[in-house]
Amino acid sequence: MGKVLRSEFLKLRKSAIWLLIFVSPALSFLVGVGESVEDAPHKWELAITYMAFIHALLFLPLLTGVFSAFVCRYEHIGGGWKQLLAMPVSRGNVYIAKFLLVLGLIAITQLLFASGLILAGQLKGFEEAIPWKMIAVSLLGGWIACLPLAALQIYVSVAWSSFAAPLAINVIFTLPNMLIVNSEKFGPFYPWAQPFLAMVPTGQDGFGAMNVTMETLLLVIFGSFVLFFLSGFTYFQRKEI
Repeated sequence: MGKVLRSEFLKLRKSAIWLLIFVSPALSFLVGVGESVEDAPHKWELAITYMAFIHALLFLPLLTGVFSAFVCRYEHIGGGWKQLLAMPVSRGNVYIAKFLLVLGLIAITQLLFASGLILAGQLKGFEEAIPWKMIAVSLLGGWIACLPLAALQIYVSVAWSSFAAPLAINVIFTLPNMLIVNSEKFGPFYPWAQPFLAMVPTGQDGFGAMNVTMETLLLVIFGSFVLFFLSGFTYFQRKEI
């Protein structure tokens, strides 16, 4: 598995994907600096909320699809799948390595978002101490909420050779987020809305702006993750190359 992961990393080392991880954190940072929260209580909570509107509601689900399409792009060009699977590696390790690489890229994006948040707070002169625990819970929640999206996008990216098709599907399901997250009935159960709901602080040790409970987290996020991942894993094992 280690060798497969290194191989996958080397494929992306000189690609444009490393520039994409800065896009959402940079735009979120500009939002954090531009919003007026100096006179409001709970400045850090408000800053995360404002920044999450552009990061977790829109760009994070989209980036999950972009990362997944990127890690499968080389294999769809010039018979890459045949060359890869002709080597002494198992299909299962290849699939898991690509999935873990996507999760790693999402984790880096989350850390950059946190850096932008802290920098924005310092530039705006927040007097409150940096709430490290709240930030950590928000980052981890957003990362966990991306698990089913990454699993689904890897599945689609492996199945379709077109680079644009998986991205189009992701855009179609991400754009309704702006309406669905405001629904107490549908928001907590829509996978593409989960990153936003998980990242926005509640003022307590929990996940989600719409009071998303741990039960909902386990049911929706981990349930859909298991479904999407096992479906994609099984498909790849049986896929004719």
